Amino acid sequence: MNRDDLRELRRAYRDDGAVHVAGLLDPAALDLAEAAFRWSLANPGPASSRPFDGIDGSFYQDLCNPEAPKNTEYQALLTGSPLAEVVSAIWDDPQIWFMYEQVFLKEGGESRRTPWHQDAPYLSVEGEQLAVVWITFDHVDAADSLEFVRGSHRSTLFNTSAFDAADETAPLYEGLPRLPDIEADRSNFDIISWAVEPGDVLIFHPAMLHGGAPTHTGGRRRTLTLRFFGRDAVYVERPGNGVAPMVEGLHESSVPGLPFRHDAFPDLARTGR
Repeated sequence: MNRDDLRELRRAYRDDGAVHVAGLLDPAALDLAEAAFRWSLANPGPASSRPFDGIDGSFYQDLCNPEAPKNTEYQALLTGSPLAEVVSAIWDDPQIWFMYEQVFLKEGGESRRTPWHQDAPYLSVEGEQLAVVWITFDHVDAADSLEFVRGSHRSTLFNTSAFDAADETAPLYEGLPRLPDIEADRSNFDIISWAVEPGDVLIFHPAMLHGGAPTHTGGRRRTLTLRFFGRDAVYVERPGNGVAPMVEGLHESSVPGLPFRHDAFPDLARTGR
């Protein structure tokens, strides 16, 4: 990646909140990512679920498995791929920690879109140096890809979606403004998306309004996301119970406004990625 490309990535991440990095993962790195994804499918954690289960359009997801950071597949991905290096370069700061993983599997016919939401209200952390890395193992057209409202990471922090099939803006917590009904009139929002190929990654700030388009009959979408934080990340309290990351002892030992740190989060700068 040359200096001009990096400068544009930094600008777009700061201003737009999401960037597309084509071909970041070579075949070897993509194999590492897929091995981590397969491990997660074979080893469901306590937070695994099927949103919308019992109706057409359900899909599988899992996140924050406490065994994942200790697992050899995830360790190989974090230290053997350029992901942490590129994220920290976008932040222009070499310090970076891995927070947790999340996997999605949509297959077996027409599936619902992932409702519009922000990740930040689920997370007990704030800062400029936060990133979600979205990796797909299947070709996805722009119309069916992850979508973002440009610049929304610098606007309102909304209550997050309870993933209610009857009302996707239904709130999960109290104390934050209700999500806008973006699908009711998409023309009111500056929505961006990219076609992606295996090896491409999307990197976005967790305060971005985003949602995933549905999959269609005969289609499949396998997605791995990784969450990272940097030096400026601080602990915050969020409304509700079960706020991520679900790390034993984190919330009991943390103080709002102080640096977001815990031994469960691998320090990727120190471990020599």
